This record gives sequence, structure tokens and C-alpha cells, in this order.
Amino acid sequence: MNKKSQEFPLTKIQWLWQNMKGMRAIYIFGMFLTIVYNVMQLTVPYFSSKLIDTFLAGENAAENLRTKSDLFYKLLIAMVGLTVLRAIIVYIDCMIFENTSQHVLYKIRNFLYDKIQRQDMTFYSTYRTGDLMTRVTGDLDAVRHMVAWVVRIVIESFSLFAAAAFFFLYINWKMALCLLAISPFVFVIIYMFRNQVAPMHALLREKLAQMNTFAQENISGNRVVKAFAREDYEMEKFDTSNCDYRDTNKNTARVWLKFYPYVETIADLMPVVMLLIGGLFLMTPYFTMGEYVAFSGLIWAIANPMRMMGNIMNEFQRFSAASKKVMEIYYSEPKIKDKENAIPHPDRFKGSIEFKNVSFQYEDGDLPVLYDIDFKVNPGETVAIMGETGCGKTSLIHLIPRFYEPTAGEVLIDGIDVNDYKLEDLRKNIGLATQDVLLYSDTIEGNIAYGDSQIKPEEVVKFARYSAANDFIAKMPEGYDTIVGERGVGLSGGQKQRISLARALAVKPSILILDDTTSAVDLETEKQIQNSLNNLDFPCTKVIIAQRISTTKNADKIIVLNHGRITEMGSHSELIAKKGYYYELVKLQTGIEEL
Repeated sequence: MNKKSQEFPLTKIQWLWQNMKGMRAIYIFGMFLTIVYNVMQLTVPYFSSKLIDTFLAGENAAENLRTKSDLFYKLLIAMVGLTVLRAIIVYIDCMIFENTSQHVLYKIRNFLYDKIQRQDMTFYSTYRTGDLMTRVTGDLDAVRHMVAWVVRIVIESFSLFAAAAFFFLYINWKMALCLLAISPFVFVIIYMFRNQVAPMHALLREKLAQMNTFAQENISGNRVVKAFAREDYEMEKFDTSNCDYRDTNKNTARVWLKFYPYVETIADLMPVVMLLIGGLFLMTPYFTMGEYVAFSGLIWAIANPMRMMGNIMNEFQRFSAASKKVMEIYYSEPKIKDKENAIPHPDRFKGSIEFKNVSFQYEDGDLPVLYDIDFKVNPGETVAIMGETGCGKTSLIHLIPRFYEPTAGEVLIDGIDVNDYKLEDLRKNIGLATQDVLLYSDTIEGNIAYGDSQIKPEEVVKFARYSAANDFIAKMPEGYDTIVGERGVGLSGGQKQRISLARALAVKPSILILDDTTSAVDLETEKQIQNSLNNLDFPCTKVIIAQRISTTKNADKIIVLNHGRITEMGSHSELIAKKGYYYELVKLQTGIEEL
């Protein structure tokens, strides 16, 4: 997956609009209300000019005050009433934008989480956990802020500026042109600002993702940090990342600070122009005191939008950088997915497994990991896979549930290529327990029943007995209701492995894959587990990665891998007779010189 060259089918704004489905009409109504309440800003200055020219500064002001007092009160009531109405509209409008933004945030976050859940292993090796967390939290908040605030402020600024400009032109076009002649300079400055701040926001979110990754890794690996007394080292590393983020934030802010004085100066020139030019115009009969007051009372409607342009552009660039990262995940597609004509298989598999000339190489690897792997396991049989560290054992078993796909050859279950099955049906028939166990912050019962939430409590106990976990669970204060800490903190390695094995067995799989699952248990417990696996109350083909002869000697077939190739294959007695790697391993573990 090439993140840098990824192209999106929609622009960022089109993507937002797509995710507003169900709220588009109300959002457009909110935009309309934004324009309405900003146009209503003109009412107070307009009525103020009428009051001044009619009742205070006009030629017949005193007469009008005496004879048209009802008009005076009507204008006052209209000013107050429209101000209250405007406040109500502003409240409704803000609620519309906020509700829409939360709707969009909820929808995108659910979609992203679903998308992440369904990705393949290549995706997880490409994206860091801290980076993904940043995308579904901080980056999504920037998207929400765009919907809730930036769009509204853009409409507010432009509608207010346009309404004030038309109002000024209506009252006195000469005075209006003198004020508006200054505004184009602001847009030139904002354009220059945009070109400089855009890459800063992209860098800023990268620094944030990096800092979050450091924090996540340190929290997850706290035991390793404490074991090596590296708290100070990790604090220094985090401090460096935090400083980078802080400095990037400062540099981003400084970009705006460099342009802000020019924008502020231009905005502040307007009252000066109003004072000088307006004062001169007052000496003519073409500009009344009421008009002057109207201009003065509404000049902020021209100046403030110009001041806001910098903040708007800053927030828009923040949204642009964040949304790009969100859209990378939003439009990412797993390479391993169901074919259009995938075969549904809701029933149990018989359990036969066949590798036909299978070779495999990781996308980021230079050399193949597996070469021409060819073997068959019949339903109900047990196959053990052995070999030195790094010989490709785990890579081989990951091809069965399609965590990866072979670069050559076929992996068949019940005579059908695993690529032709629906992924859900394939994986529901496979139970997997790994050496590196992940337990959730849930009860022990919840962890064992993870694959089947409808399982009965007595069955949970049964599968815990199969994995030799029932005895230590029963001794816990709350038994199966004991809450397991994050990743199984508080349990030993062997205890976690036994819970993991019980979880794999609880789905009653047609194929059970164990990746060195009993490496952390004692020999007596391992023997108990082996007896249970040989006497399961459901048919099951077992694929076991192990290094102990006690685990592999009773297997129907033992496969020895060396540098990605099968070098030995047969039963325990057959491999002993060959006197190869397996033979030497048996001698080493038993301490017998000759067998």
C-alpha cells in the first residue's frame, strides 16, 4: 500500500458532503439561517440612521419627535425585537451546525473503525498504532470542527461582508468605495499566508502522530521499560518528540503572526478612512449625520471578516491536512478480501488441509520466506511443524486463514482453494492460539467466550478444563468473573496461554492452529493439555507449531522446515530412522546419545 501516491475519488469537500447524508437538508437550512442572521446585522444601523436623521439631527427633528412619536417607538421596538429574533436564530443555527458535525463525526468514526477491523496484515505493518489513534481522534476532531465552525464562519464572514458592502453602496456609494478599496489587499496577504501554512499543518499532524506512537508503545511495553530501568531514557525520548511537536506548533503559529500585523493594519485603517473621508463628506449635503452613524456602527462588518480570514485559512489548512490522513484510511481497501464469486460455507469444514507447491514472500521482504511447500493433512489428523527460529513456521500457518496469500501455489481446505471461500466462513472454522497472547480488559469468561458470545457458562468451564486452565481460575477470588487487566496483566505467561487455548477451542473449530501455545507451561500441564486435545468431543484437525518433542511425538505427521523448505516429513518413528534434524533434536532434548 503506497500511502504517498494514494488518490481519492472525491475532493475533501465532496467527501464531507457525502458523509452528511441524512443531514444535508438541515445543514443547507443552517447555511441559509447564517446568511439571514448576518443580513439582520444591518437592521440596527439602518434604524439608528433613521432615528438620528428623523428625530435627532434632521431639520425637522423636534417637530417629528412631537408629531411622529409613534414612529419613534415603533423603530425602537423593531430594533429590540429584531435583535432578540436574531439571537434566537443564532442559537438555532449553532445547534444545527453542531448536531450535523456530531452526526458526521459519528458516521465517519464508525466507518473508519469498521474499515480498520477488516484490513489485512499488510495494513497493520504499514500504519503505526499511534498514527491510527491520531486519525480516529485528533484528525477527526479537525473534520468535525470544519463542519461545525469553519463552514459557518466562512458563510458568516462573506455574507456579512457582502451585506455590509451592499448596504454601504445603497446609503452612499462614494463613501462605500473609499472603504472597500482597501479590502483586496487582505485577500492577497491571505493567499500568501495559505501557501506557507499548508505544509506546516501537514508536518504538525505527523509530529502529533509520532508523539502518540511513542506514548502508546511505552504504555503497552511498561513491563519491559521497568525491567531494564529505562524510565529516564523513555522520558527523554518522549520529551524530544514532545519538543518537536511544541516547536512545530510554535512555527505554525508564527507563520500567521508574520502576516497578522498587515491584516490588522488594513482593518484598522477603515475607521481612519471613515473619520477623514467621512468628515469631509459631512461638510457636503450628500452625506447626513445618520448615514455617518450607520457607516460607523457597521464598519466592523467589513473589518472583522477581514480579520477572520487568517483564522479561517488556518483552520481550513488544518482540516485539509487532517482529512487527507483520515481519507487514506477511509478509502483504503484490503488486498485480502472476498472474491465476487466467493463460495459461502456456513457449515463445518471436514478439516483436510493441502499445500500445493506454495511459496511466499512478504511485500517488504527481499527474499521468499517459503519455497515449494507441498503436503496434505487428512481430516482429524494432527500435524506438527518444527524448525529453527525464522524458518517460516508462523508464516506457513498464517496462509491457512488467509492472513496472507501465497505468491505461488495453492492452499486448499476440503479440496477448495482458501481464496474461494468467504473470509468470514473460513475463519469461523479455524481456531487460532498464538504464543504472544492478547487478552482483553474483560472477565476471564468473556475472554474465553470471545469467539462465541452465545456460549453457555458450563461450556466455558469445559473448554477451560481442556486447556488445563480451570484449576487456577477456580482459585481466583472471583473465579471466571475475574477482570483481566489490559493484555492480561496480572497473569503469568502460562496462564495467558491456557486462556488463549480455551478461547480457540470454545468456537469448536474444524481446524485448530496452535503456534507454540504451550511453550510457557510446565511439562505436567502440557501432558494434561495433550491428553485433552486427543480426546475432544468434536472432530478437529490440529496444526501445531512446537519445539518440544513431548508435544510433537504423537502427531500423525511431523514437518521440519529449514530456511523455508521442507527438509523432513513423516511420523516420529520415521524421522528418527532418517537421523536428520529431528533425530538430533530428540537426542538433545532427551539427553540420550543414541536412539
